[in-house]
Amino acid sequence: MTNRLYLRPTGFVDAPFGYDGKVARLAGGLAWFSAVEAIGDGREPELVPVEAVPDRLSAWGEVARLAWDNLTAARAPLTLGARTVRLDQPQVVGILNVTPDSFSDGGRNLEPSTAAEAGFAMASAGAAIVDVGGESTRPGAKPVWEQDEIGRVLPVVERLAGSGTAVSVDTRKSAVMEAALRAGAALVNDVSALTFDPLSAATVARLGCPVVLMHHQGAPETMQTAPRYDRPVLLEVYDWLEERIEVAVSAGIDRSSIIVDPGIGFGKTVQHNLQLLNGLAMLHGLGCPVMLGASRKRMIGALSAEAPADERLAGSVALALKGAEQGAQLLRVHDVPETVQAIRVWRGLRDAALAPSSAH
Repeated sequence: MTNRLYLRPTGFVDAPFGYDGKVARLAGGLAWFSAVEAIGDGREPELVPVEAVPDRLSAWGEVARLAWDNLTAARAPLTLGARTVRLDQPQVVGILNVTPDSFSDGGRNLEPSTAAEAGFAMASAGAAIVDVGGESTRPGAKPVWEQDEIGRVLPVVERLAGSGTAVSVDTRKSAVMEAALRAGAALVNDVSALTFDPLSAATVARLGCPVVLMHHQGAPETMQTAPRYDRPVLLEVYDWLEERIEVAVSAGIDRSSIIVDPGIGFGKTVQHNLQLLNGLAMLHGLGCPVMLGASRKRMIGALSAEAPADERLAGSVALALKGAEQGAQLLRVHDVPETVQAIRVWRGLRDAALAPSSAH
């Protein structure tokens, strides 16, 4: 147990007009909040208005001051090859599994040409990034030999990157990272947060690419057997990601190139996942962009009469919108056109709230 203080933005408003000093912009995005919940181990949570935060920071201490600065600082855009992905608004990342056994779409895209066409369709539908993976990390999945994984992802990455699509590689292995990055991928998405392969952090640092560090508990083979946390899951995930950020920076990875992901479904019960989603905005206190990958996850089935993975579209869109409302910059999804449409409607509502109105 620690005595540190955590700040969770809450009290969101549609627009900041007329609230000078009373609201703050979350991570330079399209969300404004009017209060923070100050929480910590062994203390009663306290709701503090934004206008009172400056006077409280000295008493709260340096850790809370840094978190506040991070919550209210803009995120730099991602440079992915020739593409620039702005992080002042939610962006959709399309999931392209080149695997026979992924939980939702395994086996659909084993042929490189078929997979590339699926990736092109995602980009055309509005995905800012296409995330290519050659190893399933679903609950119970077995590891894949790195050369087999390279053989799956490389031809797809080459086709997509060659056409100008921004590509990330979803892998835990340094050899796969290096092969994919040299083939044109521009971002590494590691569900192990660089813990699986002792060479991965050095590889990412040497090649100078952005990296996603995802929280997980246990290996895919066993992570959903009996997940448990000794403290509130939101605080444990926050601390774990903070530690992984520092390890990555120590390995030579630029802090501005690090993205964090709470790891929905990776060593969590349904209640753990719901608590993380409700508290997602707190993760902006880490100072990194936030990726949310909740698409078609088991929790949606658990909340909707055990709907199978291919019948979880509505729940997936609902969770993507929940992420957008809390400032998540990257939404990793299977259903790109539907999610892009939902985000465009959400963005239209935001734009209307932010536009000066002449109506009376």
